[in-house]
Amino acid sequence: MRRIRVAGLVLAIVGAMAIRAAAHHSFSAEYDANKPIKLTGKLIEMKWSNPHAWIYLEVKGKDGKPVKWACETGGANALFRAGWRKEDLVAGSQLVVDGFQARNGSTTANATSITFPDGKKLFARSSQGAPK
Repeated sequence: MRRIRVAGLVLAIVGAMAIRAAAHHSFSAEYDANKPIKLTGKLIEMKWSNPHAWIYLEVKGKDGKPVKWACETGGANALFRAGWRKEDLVAGSQLVVDGFQARNGSTTANATSITFPDGKKLFARSSQGAPK
């Protein structure tokens, strides 16, 4: 009976690790390095999470109507080590996000950096790697 419990526990741990590994992705699986994008808009929300944090922006579309963009960054811990602070990202702030658009053409991007109106720039520590 003990062997069955141990085997079950081992299978559960291995299964959880496999799910987590499958959930993580490479840059090229979701984003197109040939589609650089520069988004200028109002910060809606910043979700500080791991393995990736997200910046949500309201950007004026070609027709003048607001469009919500989701911009993936590195994880919260990596952002903090790179100089990001929660108090820097206040909803309503104007930001410029440089990055790469999603392969599927959606309003999703992989951010490489954000620039504040005062010129301060923070690098996003995204899965694309270090800034060039």
